[in-house]
Amino acid sequence: MLELYGQKLSSRLLLGTALYPSPAVMAEAVKASGTEIVTVSLRRESAGGKSGGQFWSMIQSLGVRVLPNTAGCHSVKEAVTTARMAREVFGTDWIKLEVIGNSDTLQPDVFGLVEAARTLAAEGFAVFPYTTDDLIVAERLLDAGCRLLMPWCAPIGSARGPQNSDALRTLRGHFPDIPLIVDAGIGRPSHAATVTEFGYDAVLLNTAVAKAGDPVAMAAAFGKAVEAGREAYRAGLLEPRDMAVPSTPVIGMAAFS
Repeated sequence: MLELYGQKLSSRLLLGTALYPSPAVMAEAVKASGTEIVTVSLRRESAGGKSGGQFWSMIQSLGVRVLPNTAGCHSVKEAVTTARMAREVFGTDWIKLEVIGNSDTLQPDVFGLVEAARTLAAEGFAVFPYTTDDLIVAERLLDAGCRLLMPWCAPIGSARGPQNSDALRTLRGHFPDIPLIVDAGIGRPSHAATVTEFGYDAVLLNTAVAKAGDPVAMAAAFGKAVEAGREAYRAGLLEPRDMAVPSTPVIGMAAFS
């Protein structure tokens, strides 16, 4: 069972709602994935007019928890203002906090992120910070009031999978009791299984499902992958070895001459 800010959840997959071929496909993908949390952009809701209202109604009909985000914000002021507006529009204190520092890589501005997180946490927000895999930044975010961390494993939408496995493992080892969710860069179900095998509690993704040839089937595959990875982690993985080790004992075997 996954617990985030006091909420117990069965699924370890968080799913984005953008880029799908149609709202109907998105809704079916959400159902197929088994997710209980979807991210929603305030910008889409506010700019969509009637279509935005219909989209929000569809999200509500899915019976999932909404995690608004501050996607596209490049300053502390912009991110904090967007978070406050999202709380009013969506009726939740949960916020996926993004403060983008580079337009090409979409890498977080970690200095602005910590500042914005401190402000929002003080106002009662449950902050889900999109961050890098830097250990010191992680410590600053926790000091600022975050109760979980969401490091990337590669740039948003790149589908590269884990680029710095050692850093991700270090975070897991350093914060054994903090929920860790990989956010951004996941491209395949095998990537999701890999990071959950590291001990990560969940995965948040969007593009890998929304832009797949069959988003609904891909959503189902990711739902299974995160569970498989988590079960493997709990079972105890065999660590790599430098030399071959026979699976069949040689002592006591018959010798033929």
